Amino acid sequence: MKHSDFQINLEFNCDGKLWRCTDVGSRIVVAICLSDHLDDPTWFNGPPYSVSEEVFDEDDIVVCTLPQAPDGPP
Repeated sequence: MKHSDFQINLEFNCDGKLWRCTDVGSRIVVAICLSDHLDDPTWFNGPPYSVSEEVFDEDDIVVCTLPQAPDGPP
C-alpha cells in the first residue's frame, strides 16, 4: 500500500493480522491490532484504546494490504 491509501478507521492486513488505522502522520501510520482480541470488541473503543497502538513506518506500510472482499454469489 501507499501512505496516501490510509485513513482513520481503515482496516488492513499486515504480518498475517488485521489492523485498524487510528492516525495518519506525515510519514507514518498508527494502528491497533484487531486480531488479538476478537472475542471482546470493547478493546477497540477509543481513543484511548485498551490495546497498544503500533507505529508503521515507510518500510512497514509498503507490505500492508487491504482485506480481500468476500466473493459474491455465483
